[in-house]
Amino acid sequence: MILNPSYLKVISFSVLSLLIYFIIPLCLPRFLSINPLGPLLFFYTCNSLIIIFFFRKGHLKANRIALRIEEFSEKINLLNVELSRAKDNSLALKEKNFRYNSLARILEKINSTLDLDAVTEALTNESFSLINQESGVCILYLINHQNQRLMIFKSKTGRSGMVIKAKEGDILDLWVLRHGNPLLVEDIRNDFRFDPEKLNSLYSRPVSSLVSAPFLIENKQLGILRLDNEKVYFYTQDDLRFLAAISDLGAIAIENSELFKRAQDLAIHDSLTGLYTKSYFLERFKEECKRSSRQGGYLSLLMLDIDFFKKYNDQFGHAAGDIVLMKLSKLITDSLHKFNPVISRFGGEEFCVAMLALNKKEAFKAADSLRIIIESEKIILRRTETSITVSIGLANLPEDTPDDEELIRKADKAMYTAKQSGRNRVCCI
Repeated sequence: MILNPSYLKVISFSVLSLLIYFIIPLCLPRFLSINPLGPLLFFYTCNSLIIIFFFRKGHLKANRIALRIEEFSEKINLLNVELSRAKDNSLALKEKNFRYNSLARILEKINSTLDLDAVTEALTNESFSLINQESGVCILYLINHQNQRLMIFKSKTGRSGMVIKAKEGDILDLWVLRHGNPLLVEDIRNDFRFDPEKLNSLYSRPVSSLVSAPFLIENKQLGILRLDNEKVYFYTQDDLRFLAAISDLGAIAIENSELFKRAQDLAIHDSLTGLYTKSYFLERFKEECKRSSRQGGYLSLLMLDIDFFKKYNDQFGHAAGDIVLMKLSKLITDSLHKFNPVISRFGGEEFCVAMLALNKKEAFKAADSLRIIIESEKIILRRTETSITVSIGLANLPEDTPDDEELIRKADKAMYTAKQSGRNRVCCI
């Protein structure tokens, strides 16, 4: 049997201790024939002091080691805390880096087009994906500049069939609009700024937390981008800052889109009446004529001229003439809207109307009905009640001609025939 070396050390130490402390002290005085009491007392006292000394020294050393262990444990704990914090910071930095890269992607998307629908679609989709994580609701409101109200323009939900009742925004949206600042609501039931009972009555869906930011450019409110969720504390301050950054980029893109749309409208619409300009009408008219010819359908063209228009300008001034033109534009639009017409201010006091799918007889009936409505309408000019009449020329494709330019000439000739025949009538060639 082979003993473990560590066991041999323990046995050797035990034998040596027994030999030194018991056998030799007891046997040596007898061997020397002396009284053993004094030497033994001295020997054991010295050994006891030595043992106490080394025990105390060992105890102090053990205490120092224990303190060092505690210090190292504290340092390890601190390092673990710092490591955990560093990991969290690293994750946060990765998240921020991802979000700022996403901002670059969003900027690229919204700058690649001037179409308002495409811009708002990109803003809604990206916000819903990056912040809401495809859950809850994302709503983009734009301000209707005619009545200065919020109107829902785009929305995205995480559940199909979810109903959004606040078509014009609620008190939370109005708060953002009024203050012009982003809003974070972590728990809607415990936010002192808003009455939870009033909010609950507004929603047909569960809303517990919300983050919202305005589209603001040079102190001009364009709208609001809002995200809400049924979970409390779903959003953080980082989400608020990120949404505010998206809104800042979106405000510029929306402003550019609205300016572009306004420029397009000005290019094809008459600034006074809002009807199509002559150049745009002629382009559209040619396209509609080609389409009608291909499909074998009808296209009727009306040319209108206000009778004795000069007298309104001479009697009431040019501002009154503008009122007459605007009033007539509205009457034509409202009276013929069921025929889906293309209406143009053709020049001065002349107007052109193209109506699809009406033969000559049907178009004549519609034109005469319009003439009667215009004649019966009362207009107040400088506190004087007056009325206007129009002379209308009618031509039809293909009954009068298959050529678009010839159709215009025939309608124009018919209008002059109406004027020469006494005005306030409809004529056709």
